[in-house]
Amino acid sequence: MFRRARVSWALLSMALAPAAALAGPACQVAKFADLPVTMSGARPTMTMSLNGREGRFLVDSGAFYSTISAANAQEFGLSVRSLGPNVRLSGVGGETSLGVTTVKTLTLAGQAVRNVDFAVGGGDTGFAGIAGQNILGLRDVEYDLPHGAVRLMKVDGCRDKALAYWATDKPFSEIKLIPSMSGNRTIGVVKVNGVELKALFDTGAGGSVLMMSGARRLGLKPDSEALTADGLSRGLGRKEVRSWRTRLDTIEIGGELIRRPTLGVLDQSLDEFDMLIGIDFFLSHRLIIDNDSHRMFLTYEGGPIFGLDLKRAVTDKGEAIDLTDKTEAPTDAPGWSQRGAVALSKGKTEAAIADFDKAIALDPKEARYLHQRAQARLVMRQLPAAMADLDKAVALAPDNTDVRMTRAQLRLAERRPADALEDLDAADKTLAPSSDARLRLGGMNERADRLEAAVANYDLWLKAHPEDSRRGEALNGRCWARALMNKDLNLALADCDAAVRFRPGEAGYLDSRALVRLRRGELDKALADYDAALKADPRQAWSLYMRAVVERRAGKTDKADADRAQALSIDPQVAERAKRYGLES
Repeated sequence: MFRRARVSWALLSMALAPAAALAGPACQVAKFADLPVTMSGARPTMTMSLNGREGRFLVDSGAFYSTISAANAQEFGLSVRSLGPNVRLSGVGGETSLGVTTVKTLTLAGQAVRNVDFAVGGGDTGFAGIAGQNILGLRDVEYDLPHGAVRLMKVDGCRDKALAYWATDKPFSEIKLIPSMSGNRTIGVVKVNGVELKALFDTGAGGSVLMMSGARRLGLKPDSEALTADGLSRGLGRKEVRSWRTRLDTIEIGGELIRRPTLGVLDQSLDEFDMLIGIDFFLSHRLIIDNDSHRMFLTYEGGPIFGLDLKRAVTDKGEAIDLTDKTEAPTDAPGWSQRGAVALSKGKTEAAIADFDKAIALDPKEARYLHQRAQARLVMRQLPAAMADLDKAVALAPDNTDVRMTRAQLRLAERRPADALEDLDAADKTLAPSSDARLRLGGMNERADRLEAAVANYDLWLKAHPEDSRRGEALNGRCWARALMNKDLNLALADCDAAVRFRPGEAGYLDSRALVRLRRGELDKALADYDAALKADPRQAWSLYMRAVVERRAGKTDKADADRAQALSIDPQVAERAKRYGLES
């Protein structure tokens, strides 16, 4: 199905400073490539070039193969070969159709690799694609995300040696890995509440979670009181999966013991593993994986893990572990940018801003650093300072859609829709028709009351993303925009019906369909949808006000007066908003 790429990495560095246990002439550890990783929220990304076109890719150790969506393959000008209707790509969240494309020249860390296959399928990640195990697992690998790096390694003759060469006097753990049926995925046995579970160490997982198979082994079921509903999670394909949160007694990973952790639980089971150990673990640990001898070594580097912000760590003898980061400070702007992004992902916003300050001082003409600082300032609610950064970033990179859309979002939040249109127009001209950002652009045009543009963007996104789990969101958005315009109501109703089938009982989707039915004069059906929407979310001012409109038209004056009064008590502006669309109670 796929070919393994032929790789000739130039040897960048030999003889890494070894830990004492690694000593011996037969044991050789070499670093082939140092891949800079920048956190985007809780997602690790790295830059790669496909046939000369650069993009940011999600670093996903849990992906058995590097993957790109059909829409992004189209955007990169890649031809896709079908593998037939019966070949499917499976993963967390469901499955999707599967194709394959071959990148003639993939470039990362300055090194060119020829004829690299990518699986084609699934929904968009918000990035150009996913870097999976056919890249990350070419040989051995070190994940040093606390310091913004993934290192491709070569380990030879070290089967009886410890490989945590950076540990010096810091305690380290060793985990035996289970050979995976699908490439060099990192799967090991851990103990949760004393029960052994198979865990996939997955940088692409936004948090650590139990699969339902693992939860059941701990005595947890969907109706257990120990599970707290946490909405729906998205994964591969169209499917959305129910999720919960639960507090556990202990998790033990290679001798590292964490007490009273909190984990997510997904209503899904997969054959190879019972648990995903996600990005929260990788941001607080440094790991090296020897794929040939199926071992992993790791050290705790400090920071939050499994819902806990651990202030200190101790050995099994109760001795405090020194968690001081002894890594040398960055010396260039990219290094400060990476360090700031890690700090921001850990919730250390002030430290992140200080790091971005240094990156900007070293390279004041790089728009990306200003954008990063603006995002951190938005977290701190420093809105004027964030806007100043975004203005500078736009001046430096007027075609950067990420910057443009962040500024548009802030302008909309500040109730400046006319100003936001400048950025939305610029983004529209720059984005490819199949771009994943079209979904977000559609929603922002709707907020700016440019409804025809909203529909046009939803059209483009839906055409390019036939198997994405966010189709319900896009269908609802297109239905809502048409309902507000009082235009193409049959098409609007079809979209809303499809959205409700995606997620029955979703208050927002029912509210949109109710407006379509009101516009069509179907008062009884509109009232039923508003009743259902308010049952799901009783304090939605818009739904209450619009139910009052329906009730008044149906002659139910007392109920209309009560709903209108309650709506205005929640949001005094709701009547003015409804009036803009010719809807008055």
